[in-house]
Amino acid sequence: MSRLFFLSCLLLVAHAAGAETFDPYDADRKMIRNGVQAVLMCNGLFTSHRTLEQVFEQELAYLSRFGGAAGTAADGDYFVDGDRRAVGVGGGAAGTRIHAAFREGIGCVVMAPGQDLDDIDALPSLLLPPPPGNPEEIPWPNGDRVEPAPLAPGIDASALQAASDWAFERESPEQVTLSLIVVHGGAIIHERYAEGVGKGTRTRTWSTAKSIAATLIGMLVDRGTLALDVPVDIDWLPEVAEIDTDPRRAITLRHLLNMSSGLYPVDSFGMEYVNGSGLAYWAGAGSAAAARQRGLIRQPGTYWDYENYDTLIAIYAMKRALGDERRYLEFPRRALLDRIGMRNTLVSTDRFGDFILSSQVYTTARDLARFGLLYLNDGVWEGERLLSEEWIRFVRTPAPATADEGRYYGGHWWLVPDDRTDVPRDAYATAGNRGQYVIVAPSHDVVIVRRGLDYGDQGFDRWELLREVLLAVPRVSESPSMPGHRSHWAGQQVSFFLKLFGHRLSRWF
Repeated sequence: MSRLFFLSCLLLVAHAAGAETFDPYDADRKMIRNGVQAVLMCNGLFTSHRTLEQVFEQELAYLSRFGGAAGTAADGDYFVDGDRRAVGVGGGAAGTRIHAAFREGIGCVVMAPGQDLDDIDALPSLLLPPPPGNPEEIPWPNGDRVEPAPLAPGIDASALQAASDWAFERESPEQVTLSLIVVHGGAIIHERYAEGVGKGTRTRTWSTAKSIAATLIGMLVDRGTLALDVPVDIDWLPEVAEIDTDPRRAITLRHLLNMSSGLYPVDSFGMEYVNGSGLAYWAGAGSAAAARQRGLIRQPGTYWDYENYDTLIAIYAMKRALGDERRYLEFPRRALLDRIGMRNTLVSTDRFGDFILSSQVYTTARDLARFGLLYLNDGVWEGERLLSEEWIRFVRTPAPATADEGRYYGGHWWLVPDDRTDVPRDAYATAGNRGQYVIVAPSHDVVIVRRGLDYGDQGFDRWELLREVLLAVPRVSESPSMPGHRSHWAGQQVSFFLKLFGHRLSRWF
């Protein structure tokens, strides 16, 4: 009996050890890992127009978190089809090889496991002619003609250069600054690029795309097509017989844009590259379908959880509100991009034609500077209001669920946290993985764009960058060259933020 008991114990120990090492998501991890490389390679080559060597050196450095890229620029477990502008990564085993193909007007689209290059023509594309005119002949900001001009009075050239050096000369090789633009008074006062990068180089925005998504949604809210505080009109999954009893029907656009939907967290619990949004980003799953399959675990609006799926639900609601598939695909360009000169921006979709506006937008530093300038100008572009003051006020208002944690997040824009005392409290910013930032500082009439290809243990701090740049730029009220309307606008914002944040703001004005 004792021998049998001993053998049983050994078997139990062996089973437990095997259970600890067994990964039920192993196949998904490999599939997503191959998809990451396929999408980054495809866009690096055919959207960013970088060399294979550059792609492996910088874009694919991100894969260090997965154990490294499959191969090198010389050879590896991948292929590149230059004629069809496509990439395949992974071996021939079922479910592991992933293809991505460039599509006009959209960028690279990831294909599902089992699809091959013969399926490319079935993928979405956007054949929309560019806005009229040659951007090289159109003055900034609508175009790219920038005339040399002396710095405005009060700007410290040496401090501006020091801030630029701070951004490019990092203490860690994992922090790779590609570009830096500083806009003051509507003019580009500093522009710098890393070797091999220029004003026309598109790179991925990652989550800076979320702020672009919020802008498009805001335009529809301004028109009355969508409503901020009405439950989103979407068909939740799985479908149930009594849809009125589904508690998810209480979720509003405000909840989604505040990252406070209350839905079951996936990406924020470390599952992004297992069974979360990574399946849509990198493995051919439908972004809209997966986003609608989460159950409610908290009261909407009460808990902050940073989830890509919350953005994708909001975008799906935008699609339903627009109604027509063609109108939906053309909407970002017609409503926003073409109107403010963002000619080099591609908003990517999944293979079903749904925008992945939580991450996959490819654009240039100058286009992002234009985007920031729209917000700095309070939603007005060249005398035409594109976005209401009410919407800009919303994106800059702290999400209620962050009230006890520093009020650091608004409506898909990041805010200066309460414990930050070295930068103006009126500043706000986009933020994307690998160091993609658009920072708007109304009190100094400044927009800052920093593009990066950071990887590993990142540490680039957008608020530190703002602090360094503002050492060179005076506050609006101190600038002798500032137009009167800007000072009046800034005064209105001071009044608003003093009411919102209290006396702490007064130190900055």
